Amino acid sequence: MQTLKIDLVSDVVCPWCAIGDARLQQAITQLDDEIDVQLEWHPFLLNPDVPDDGRDILEHLSAKYGRSEDEMKAAQHEIMAAANELGLNFDRALARRSWNTFDTHRVLAYAKEQGCDGAFNRALFAAYFGRAENPTDANVLATIGASLGLDGERIREIVAGEAYAEQVEREVAHWQSLGVSSVPSFIVDNQYLLAGAQPPATLADALRQIAAERSESA
Repeated sequence: MQTLKIDLVSDVVCPWCAIGDARLQQAITQLDDEIDVQLEWHPFLLNPDVPDDGRDILEHLSAKYGRSEDEMKAAQHEIMAAANELGLNFDRALARRSWNTFDTHRVLAYAKEQGCDGAFNRALFAAYFGRAENPTDANVLATIGASLGLDGERIREIVAGEAYAEQVEREVAHWQSLGVSSVPSFIVDNQYLLAGAQPPATLADALRQIAAERSESA
């Protein structure tokens, strides 16, 4: 079986990242035993300029995209419908606030060392879109971490301090230097960029094609 490495550049406050990951998992299922996919998550800061207390989501999106709040609300309903089709919990997506997730990614760097950053990312998607929780809050992060077997007190220490800050800054800058300017971005075998939350069948076909090209060039 051929192995493909996928680097997923993502932010936990990005709805299409949650949808993109879920669609990728469906694509992997469609591939059956054809390809072994090794997935690695990487940080992206969707809202680096948002203040510490966050911002109302519709106000934020309206200002960001230059559209009315009613237009953005309608767009959010479309995103919620897409998420619901995948079985994702987006029940409180309209009640959420936008956040600067730099501290969140520092905690995720710790989780990555412990081998559970994928599960942590998915749990944060559920907390943020499903329950409108603050994904930068130390208590939220510690609770989720503890549920995954991590040290909740260590997570609180990370949020309160500067641990992993340089690592996150370095990773964010690295992917930006390679041209990643939006998320989700899937980089396959350090060469092929699949941008956006594409349908599962499209992702599966793209991975098959990449695997075939890699085999031919081997």
